[in-house]
Amino acid sequence: MTTAPIEIGPVEVVEVAPRDGLQNEQRVLPTDIKAELVRRSLDAGLRRLEVTAFARPDRVPQMADAEALLAEVAHDERLTSIGLVLNRRGLERALAAGCDEITVVVVASDGLALRNQGVDTAAQIQTWRAIRADAQAAGVRASVIIAAAFGCPFDGEVPLPQLLEVARGVLDAAPDELAIADTIGVGVPGQVRAIIAGLRALDAEIPLRAHFHNTRNTGYANALAAVESGVSVLDASTGGIGGCPFAPGASGNIATEDLLYLLERSGIATTTAIDPTAVATTGTWIADRLGLPRPPAMLGRAGRFPPSPTSVS
Repeated sequence: MTTAPIEIGPVEVVEVAPRDGLQNEQRVLPTDIKAELVRRSLDAGLRRLEVTAFARPDRVPQMADAEALLAEVAHDERLTSIGLVLNRRGLERALAAGCDEITVVVVASDGLALRNQGVDTAAQIQTWRAIRADAQAAGVRASVIIAAAFGCPFDGEVPLPQLLEVARGVLDAAPDELAIADTIGVGVPGQVRAIIAGLRALDAEIPLRAHFHNTRNTGYANALAAVESGVSVLDASTGGIGGCPFAPGASGNIATEDLLYLLERSGIATTTAIDPTAVATTGTWIADRLGLPRPPAMLGRAGRFPPSPTSVS
């Protein structure tokens, strides 16, 4: 029996496979395969994509071709391209490459902050403020994502007051969007609701985005809890590929196709019409290119329900 639709506004799905999906995989894919992944995502109906990260090639070799990839796909009028940046040099590269918007990482815990970027959280907040000013001057949309918002692989629990203090620091620079990331997949729905309530107490109007990993099989429950709490944008990775190379065990992005199934069956619309079957096909395709026996996503294995009439023998 299908449950009654949830009265929630349309959710925007941001495709992160080209960046967060690929950066934690052992196999470094050529630029043309990455460009094909972007095009397949656009063909399926996705429009806002985290295309790449402007990071040091020696630390994140999977993203070494950031400029070349943007040159391949930026002309596609369907695409709103997001570039992840960690510092002002990254911003300069993103602007020169023609990114439509940038996302800056601020880590909620010093343990991961130091290993990820070599500076503590307070320094990252200051860097974000400088990047925000420069991006605004360049007319480029700038958002911030608070990583390890639900827990740190090195420091353990991230208390809510600590997280909200970090959020207060980044909100001072008026980001276009504030995202929270469960970098290692430790969050649960009650924690999601508490964090979002705390963020709303700081700023009732800021658009909220959430990025979940399914490392401990809570990612989809967290995504639904986030939407029911007022989050309007969710990240997901086709095939469920990817994770964070600086956070041990941070595998398992929630899969775009599985998230779409969850939203559809829950009566929650997306801001653009996206074909979950096409996304699942791409998930299988990209897993093969990565040398994976199968993608972590489930929809490509089980199929949609109810099945389409053409798929019933």
